Amino acid sequence: MPSGVIFDVDGTLVDTTFIHTVCWADALATVGHTVPMADIHHAIGMGSTELLDHLLPERDRSSDEKIVTAHLALYREYWGRLSAFDKAAELLRRCAEQGHKIVLASSASTDELAALKHALDADDVIDVATSSSDAESGKPHPDILTAALDQSGLDAETAVFVGDSVWDAEAAAKSGIVFVAVACGGTPARELRDAGAIETWRDPAELLERLDDSVISRSRLPDAGRG
Repeated sequence: MPSGVIFDVDGTLVDTTFIHTVCWADALATVGHTVPMADIHHAIGMGSTELLDHLLPERDRSSDEKIVTAHLALYREYWGRLSAFDKAAELLRRCAEQGHKIVLASSASTDELAALKHALDADDVIDVATSSSDAESGKPHPDILTAALDQSGLDAETAVFVGDSVWDAEAAAKSGIVFVAVACGGTPARELRDAGAIETWRDPAELLERLDDSVISRSRLPDAGRG
């Protein structure tokens, strides 16, 4: 059975978490909502609908499309300046050299994912990339990961999911996939461990440096951490 590493992209491989935070704050303001930046930051990683439900559960939902459209327009202005985290592409290539399938599982739209992949510059080793169009619901629901498994031919028991948020951890647990976390998206390592990460690393560069010590490089994945 093939093994694989499934990667979240925003905040995990590409440094976008705080850009999204600002863009969501400005988008929410267009319809009169003022939400603390810290609350928005903590919600990054969710799908758009899930993020709005989390931040504004009692809102008038008739403005949702306007908010989401405003966020995308604001975020699009940054696309030419997006930067991958140090050694992110090298991490993907090293995992591929170990014989793993490389899969991206993002809550981003198809257009957003294309911009993220351009910044990452690792298309030569990416086997599958799923986006919000492949799932009915965004994270923390497991739909994105289910689509990633289905499209890659991987089994949950032979895959590892690398992400940066508690919402990634929840989706991994619901999918039965071991979760490895990086803290470069701004979520503290302790919070990621409490959410279910079996390992936490500072960023892709540290994970790459210590890859031989990671579950990713072990021949048998542990049962611990599976939902």
